[in-house]
This record gives sequence, structure tokens and C-alpha cells, in this order.
Amino acid sequence: MFLKYHRCLLYPKFWPSPSLPISPGAAAYPNAPHISSGTKQVLVAFGDSYTYIQGTTGYPNFTFIGSYLPDEFAFTPSTLLRTRIVQNFTATAQGGPNWVEYLTGCGLKDNTTTLPSSCDMQLWDFAFAGADISQQYLPLHHDYTIPLVNQTQRYLTYAEPTLRKRLDKKNSLVAIWIGINDVNDSLRLLPNASSSSSSSYVEFWNTLISTVFAQSVKPLLDAGYANLLVVNLPPLDRTAANQKLNNPRPNKQEVAWWNAALVAHASTFAEENPEARTMVYDANTFLNAVMDEPAKYAIVNTTSWCPGYNQLDVLTTPEKYGCGKLDEYFWYNSGHLTSHVHKIMVPDLVKFLRSESKKYRKC
Repeated sequence: MFLKYHRCLLYPKFWPSPSLPISPGAAAYPNAPHISSGTKQVLVAFGDSYTYIQGTTGYPNFTFIGSYLPDEFAFTPSTLLRTRIVQNFTATAQGGPNWVEYLTGCGLKDNTTTLPSSCDMQLWDFAFAGADISQQYLPLHHDYTIPLVNQTQRYLTYAEPTLRKRLDKKNSLVAIWIGINDVNDSLRLLPNASSSSSSSYVEFWNTLISTVFAQSVKPLLDAGYANLLVVNLPPLDRTAANQKLNNPRPNKQEVAWWNAALVAHASTFAEENPEARTMVYDANTFLNAVMDEPAKYAIVNTTSWCPGYNQLDVLTTPEKYGCGKLDEYFWYNSGHLTSHVHKIMVPDLVKFLRSESKKYRKC
């Protein structure tokens, strides 16, 4: 979704090259970097398990570097620069590369480790699996879980002073995909709120989303990161777990409430900060379309997940668990998308970014 501004902005060199192929089918999707590589370009990512990648110095199965534990929150420049992206079956929450790795082409090779600085499009990912937006509003999943507002604060305090000497912020994109845990946790903690009335949840979710822009997005903009991408909720009402329930939570209306609030706050932020390029990618619409017509994307199963999804041999002998190939599933487990779905979403995201860049060019 393109948001209007008070004045026109310069066209950033970051955006994907027009020569890149875009196809809705996974078979046509290349396993190469998907962003033009003329300059030192960077994706800086924050969020939850949909975005986290494993790093060689990160808390196992949760993040790229360190944790929220007192002796693991801060890190030195040398630790940052030597930390490598791990790529294997357990290095993301999807059983393979996720959307930020497919978007950048950084760290894609299986059973290897990659320095972010070695990639044509560098990927610096500070997302933490299980993260909510702020501990002020919802409790931590674990004592080592880093909430979004602390992820961005941590980046600006310990990473940005090192990376700003090496990167061109004009060719950098900040991406935030957050809200999945916030919605699920608030539904659990506010169980008496009526699903037929928006007052309880919408008010609370507006507070949470306002916090995203005030405590994460604005400080990043103030530090010089003007290309800002936020992603809305996936179809949480249609998770494999929810499809088994008569009254799924969140339901379709609740997902729509969050996504509408996200657009409203992004629009306000864009109006108040015309120097920013503020974009909201509608992952929800694309992913719902995939679920409605899965055969177009070589997906067979949208209603369940493989019971052996977390067993390494499921990749070679899925029939052992009564499953088809993992790439034929939409859902990796009760709430996460498969790596295949992350992969097929990226061409649509690239198309969106190109569309946004053309709108800036017309200014």
C-alpha cells in the first residue's frame, strides 16, 4: 500500500532491479539474490519468528545475535561483524530460508554459514522468535525474548555505530513484521472481550501499533533510515490449528481490525514524516489468495501440517510420518508458514516494491 506525502521524495537506488523476473509459481523463482547489486545495499530486519534467522552467536533457535539476558544483550563491533547466518533445517521457524533471506539472496545455501557483509544485498536481522511489541503491554514469552522496541533500540545502540561506517542508508531498507504474538497473546489475556465489538481489542491494538511507530520506526528514521517497510498480519484466522476450531481466534474480523489499524498508523506517520518512504505490504491478501488457489503455487495441503515437520528425515522420507513433501504444505506447523510459502511470497513483495518506486519516480 502506497501512502501519500506532503512533498515528493527522491527515488532511492535500493529498489529491486526492473530486470528481475516475477512469477507467481515457485518453479520460476530463482535461488539467486533478488535485489540489484550495484551498490552496498542493506536490509535491516526486525520482528518475530516469521522473520528471525539463526546466527552463530545468537540464542539457539531464536535469533541472529545474543538475547535479552543481561550478559547477552550488548555486543561488540567484532562480535557483530564475525557473526554468520546459519542455514539449515532448524535455522528459521519455517524449516528452511524465510522471506528476508529469499528477498536478499543472503545466506540461502543449505548447511553453510554466511557473513552478512559478504552478500551483494546484506542482511542484518535482529528479529527474535516469540517477540511481542513491548514488555510494557504484554509479558515476555521467555526471559531471553527481545521485544520489538528493544530490538530496534539494541540495533541503534550497538550495531548502527559500526554499520553506518560501511553502509549507504539511502540504499537500505528497514523491514518490520510484527503483531502475530501480540494478537494471540492479547486474545489470551483479554478473554472476556466480545468478539462482536471492536472496542476492547481495537483500542489495545491501536496502542500497540502506535508504539511500533513511536518507539521503533521513528528512532530508525531519526538515525537516517528513510526507507521503511511494515508487513501486515498473515491469515491467522486460517492457520491449520484454527481450521480445526468452530470459533477460531483470531477470527477474520480480528485480523482485519489489526491490519486496518496498521494502515491508519502508517498513514499518519507518513503525513507527519514526509522525509520517510513508509510502505505497508499486504501479505494478508497475497497469502489468502494462495490458500484459495493453492495449485497455482504447487501447494497440495492448506488445512493441516506434517506431524513430523521438525524431524530432519522428513526432508528425505516424509512418508514415514504419513506426509507429502514439506514444500507441498502451506502451513509448516500450527502457526508458521513453510519455507516454500515464504519463497513464493517474495516475488509479490518485489512487485510491490517496484510499484512503490515507480510512484516515487513520478514525483
